[in-house]
Amino acid sequence: MNRFAELLDRLAYEPGRNNKIKLLVAYFRETEDPDRGYALAALTGALSFKHAKPGLIRDLITERTDPVLFGYSYDYVGDLSETVALMWPKAELPGHNNPPPPTLTDVVTTLRTLGKAELPAQLARWLDELDETGRWALLKLVTGAMRIGISARLAKTAAAALGDKDPHEIELMWPGLSPPYLELFAWLEGRGDKPVNLDPTPFRPVMLAHAIEDSDFVNLDAADFSAEWKWDGIRVQAVAGRDARGHIQARLYSRTGEDITGSFPDLVPSLHLQDTLDLKHDDSRKPLHTFRHHASFAIDGELLVLRDGRVQTFNVLQQRLNRKVVSPKLIKEFPIHLRAYDLLGDGENDLRELPFTERRAHLEAFVAKLNDPRIDLSPTIPFASWEDLAAARADPKSAGAGDDADAVEGVMLKRRDAPYLPGRPKGPWWKWKRDPHIIDAVLMYAQRGHGKRSSYYSDYTFGVWTRGDAGDELVPVGKAYFGFTDEELLQIDRFVRRNTTEKFGPVRHVVHEPDQGLVLEVAFEGLQRSPRHKSGVAMRFPRISRLRWDKPPREADRLETLERMLISMTGS
Repeated sequence: MNRFAELLDRLAYEPGRNNKIKLLVAYFRETEDPDRGYALAALTGALSFKHAKPGLIRDLITERTDPVLFGYSYDYVGDLSETVALMWPKAELPGHNNPPPPTLTDVVTTLRTLGKAELPAQLARWLDELDETGRWALLKLVTGAMRIGISARLAKTAAAALGDKDPHEIELMWPGLSPPYLELFAWLEGRGDKPVNLDPTPFRPVMLAHAIEDSDFVNLDAADFSAEWKWDGIRVQAVAGRDARGHIQARLYSRTGEDITGSFPDLVPSLHLQDTLDLKHDDSRKPLHTFRHHASFAIDGELLVLRDGRVQTFNVLQQRLNRKVVSPKLIKEFPIHLRAYDLLGDGENDLRELPFTERRAHLEAFVAKLNDPRIDLSPTIPFASWEDLAAARADPKSAGAGDDADAVEGVMLKRRDAPYLPGRPKGPWWKWKRDPHIIDAVLMYAQRGHGKRSSYYSDYTFGVWTRGDAGDELVPVGKAYFGFTDEELLQIDRFVRRNTTEKFGPVRHVVHEPDQGLVLEVAFEGLQRSPRHKSGVAMRFPRISRLRWDKPPREADRLETLERMLISMTGS
């Protein structure tokens, strides 16, 4: 555990990407199995422990220190693991033969098997045995909140560098691997064969797009790209395959690889492609061989609600999301539909290395062969220049989207010669969203951030005016923690500290009067009804687009404005 703790500590203070990779490669090379495999799992978010929750950590530290002092300390530090590691009282262990600190493997295997009742005492024993850095690393591991500047992609890149392999290979095989990755490290070190994914319905890591800026178009040739609508649904991967017993299985995955099949039982039957038989005959027309095509495929697409032949807005789709129990009534009122825009596999053929135009041709033929009313093809947008595409983006209804235009949130650009690459490579795919909605809102509450932002008030709750019993009052309509520059963060943080009127734990109540306060220009993608908010509405993807130091709070927008916007978006 100490070696893993040292790694995390050095990574947290190392700003350079290449140096981080060197640290990781050295760790993987010098650390034995299975410790290094569990370290890779921790860094890629592949470990989780059912009973280890932040509330348990808080209970342990408040039993051993002054709860008020812990509250002040946590508020100042901003990171639970670091606060507890610093405050944990030094234990007076009996005797001189103290047990050695646990290894990373000891910790992981124990956490996986330990019952909820035994966990607090075991965590306390480990915290007593470890030094300050070890305690910090242990708590980072237990809570899963690493936040040390390492992405899963970077950790996999370092693993690939250990064996001089292409990170792309690691990404492709990753969904079929599991901690502690003994087969992976054996292959990377030349001691074993390349791991093979035997799952008949594996998830394939998705390819993501970069948001395009106006300056990007200068270096792009419209003839190199194909365009299609960006649908306002959720990204899914529909996969079917045959298991060892010959039974067809079908799964639906989220963009992160979570199995969401159970939430959409009405779509599963559509993912069963029937087998076909090919017969070869001799001269007397007697069959010589029978070839059975595997009913397997992987579609990349958008999950939507299609009602009366028309794609519904995301607000409607939300009625089907995150449901543990799906009733027949819900299925009937909100019928699920898959709009396909890429084909990653067909039978035994992995199509991801093919250029987009070839994959698109395969997709068109496949959807036609599937011939299912719940699955259709995402149409392409004809254009000869960026000006043509800008016009289509501004008016999807006239550019071919028709009655589905309300469910369009922009356009996607895909290089015709691009293979399907996991992650977010810059250049092959771009997303060009429609211009966001903008309102002026008033900052009401601020909270410290986490990780590198733990010393700043960087999470902001904002509101708009509405008529209350005693006159105009502000009601919260959203929360945002990005969109501003580092310099603007410093300005807002300074404002919060100078204008705090009340404190509620880590939250600061900031002055918000008609003539005193800070107005934020907020950009957002959409609105929806929300009974959990006093205002009755909630924003989708809000972000701070500008600080309006020039505007007094009384001139910020009103709830009535958002209500009118909501009506125009939903028609109700």
